[in-house]
Amino acid sequence: MKISVLGCGRWGSFIAWYLCNHGHEVYSWGPEDDYSYQVLKETGKNEYVELDKRITLTCDLEEAVSHAETIIISISSQGLRGFMKRITAYDVSKKNFVLCMKGIEVSTGCRLSEVLVESGISPDRIAAWVGPGHIQAFTQGIPNCMVIDSANKELKEKLAQEFRSELIRFYYGEDLIGTELGAAAKNVMGIIAGILDGCGYEALKGALMTRGAREVARLIKAMGGNELSAYGLAHLGDYEATLFSKYSHNRTYGEMLVKGEKFAKLAEGVPTSAAMKALGEKYGVDLPLTTAVYELCYGEDDGTSYRERCEKTLAKLFSRETKSEFYM
Repeated sequence: MKISVLGCGRWGSFIAWYLCNHGHEVYSWGPEDDYSYQVLKETGKNEYVELDKRITLTCDLEEAVSHAETIIISISSQGLRGFMKRITAYDVSKKNFVLCMKGIEVSTGCRLSEVLVESGISPDRIAAWVGPGHIQAFTQGIPNCMVIDSANKELKEKLAQEFRSELIRFYYGEDLIGTELGAAAKNVMGIIAGILDGCGYEALKGALMTRGAREVARLIKAMGGNELSAYGLAHLGDYEATLFSKYSHNRTYGEMLVKGEKFAKLAEGVPTSAAMKALGEKYGVDLPLTTAVYELCYGEDDGTSYRERCEKTLAKLFSRETKSEFYM
């Protein structure tokens, strides 16, 4: 299969590496002035992977788009709509798109596949590839399971068969709403996990796993998806990599937040908390954990230390009225 991976950061460079090593003809694209692209161009590798010589590295978007039967996008979620305006300047009517990114558009509340549809891409040509796994583990040969979902049954089955290997076992997703929302929401829970680590409350992560998944399940159901998706690979299945791993950007962001330190890399859970909070208000769904993350990330400085703010927020969660465990 001829594939172009658009975005050559951490995840994009891994995907190019993985698919090339499993028999596909791969182009890896990045903006010419982008740091990630410059590192790959100058050294042929980054801190995660060494690009196979068979991969064509390019900063020419038209070349990358023209090459591909399947276009995989791996960029910051909030930049997707603007990026699609550039892509659709070319003829993409017969190309399939795979979103290897997790998030919700803050300005609209749209899932990322909806952004593509609004950009003129047919729903039958859109898939999402999400689920657990860290590049550092994959490149050591440690396998994991992931999911590919799409409104098009034939497309998701084709992609899962084409992309499968001994390193990644794929499952077919059956609920694109739940798959996308769950994948985005797990990053919000990752921030809470980091806050627990920073405060020394690691024992609460079990409660976080159950309450976080339940919270997301309520929102998925309200938005028309299958609430069981919250307990699948896209969300609960990704908790080990997000809530516990030293490699998790979102967990690290939360831990550094407690210390009042800035995290230099991308933590998608920050804008996702804003998008989810708005969706919760729109659909009338109680999202206490999401709201807590939002308030810590976007709230005004009250003059206390970040640790005090975090501990106060956790205390506020514990002081909520008693409810049935599976309340709707």
